Amino acid sequence: MVYAVVRAGGRQEKVEVGSTIVTNRIAGDEKGIVELPAVLLVDGDKITTDADKLAKVKVTAEVVEDLRGPKIVIQRYKNKTGYKRRQGHRQDLTRLKITGIK
Repeated sequence: MVYAVVRAGGRQEKVEVGSTIVTNRIAGDEKGIVELPAVLLVDGDKITTDADKLAKVKVTAEVVEDLRGPKIVIQRYKNKTGYKRRQGHRQDLTRLKITGIK
């Protein structure tokens, strides 16, 4: 079983070939291909963490869709002063399908 831990969108994700992940918005090239940097590679019983060897590892992914996350409501309130503020946020996300670990 081959899998890798990659850095994607400010977080680390465990990926295998064929798996899908949702990360912060990533722009792919004109074909929709993204290359993710590997942090760890596990190939059966062999575990690779050396930075020089990981620089040669290529984890490629295909952009499936761009989407937006759930609405997050931010409310601020101060007692007895009449201060109320309400704000919303939706994060831009990208769904990626892992196509290869080489």
